[in-house]
Amino acid sequence: MIGIELFSGPGGMGLGARQAGVKVAIAVEKDPFAAQTYILNHREATVVVDDIVNIIEYDFERKNEQVILFGGPPCQGYSNSNRMTRSKENPGNWLFKEFIKSARIINPDWIVIENVPGLKNMDNGFFLEQICNDLHGAGYTPNFKILNSADFGVPQKRERIFIVASRHGVAFEFPKGMFKNHVSVADAISDLPVLNNGNKESKLPYKSKAKSDFAKLMRGQKRIVTQNYVSKNSELVIERYKHISQGGNWQEIPLELMKNYKDPTRCHHGIYRRLKQDEPAFVIANYRKSMLIHPTEDRGLSLREAARLQSFPDSYVFCGPLVHMQQQVGDAVPPLLAKAVFERIKRISA
Repeated sequence: MIGIELFSGPGGMGLGARQAGVKVAIAVEKDPFAAQTYILNHREATVVVDDIVNIIEYDFERKNEQVILFGGPPCQGYSNSNRMTRSKENPGNWLFKEFIKSARIINPDWIVIENVPGLKNMDNGFFLEQICNDLHGAGYTPNFKILNSADFGVPQKRERIFIVASRHGVAFEFPKGMFKNHVSVADAISDLPVLNNGNKESKLPYKSKAKSDFAKLMRGQKRIVTQNYVSKNSELVIERYKHISQGGNWQEIPLELMKNYKDPTRCHHGIYRRLKQDEPAFVIANYRKSMLIHPTEDRGLSLREAARLQSFPDSYVFCGPLVHMQQQVGDAVPPLLAKAVFERIKRISA
């Protein structure tokens, strides 16, 4: 099966496809840093660094294999945390039309669209209905479901909606999660190095042997862990961290340490959250801006820790300035979640 990925970002979905046995031939991504990450980690794919609106044809060798077109059109407008942009008037919410345009050009056997779960209810389901109607109009049979990453071996409680459509009239049945015992934060990162606020260690030895099957999977044959990069927070922010227990958030911070906030009692519940080591992580997203805190150390997460919590293997290298690498990790589709969807498609197609 040949894969073509649109809005690829750093390649989390593409990695899941590759792990499932899909040969990714082309990826399209306009952000140069995310594209550089894709190029470095997916050497067999041709990466087109351009806005999808500029692409009018796709040149690849189809042979006798089925083709799967997949990707996640930008989803900020569909997110529950961005209510100001959740409307038909926001042009960024219509980029799925470019995806459908590419589908009509390529005529793939399968289409997979991934997005935030807020897409289901945005404008009373208007956008989800539009996408499904457009897929029907292009000759596809779509189905959709919200999947929780933690149910598929990802150490993170992250829900995503997947729309899977077949050109051959297949009513796709989504995979069921196989992990009733979820992978915890401790399972995921406890073997990674001890770090301090602001550390920028490109290479360090592991702290210990891998203590879980997940950690063994992420490490592979590596002996040195790379990209141990931690944002440098002010002394005031670090002092705030010290007051927050595992699972807690900004509400545990004394008010005298929050005086720079206009009204500290109205902070978003998602900021200054410390991970619980015996549970999957909260949604990683932009973990630097939300001040997501290491479960046992008074600092933010390192780039490698966040990548692990997204199920990127330690061999995966991110490119660009640190803030861009952090954004890439937070925006990515967890590879192990994507892998489960692609494996299901391949079984049906065999």
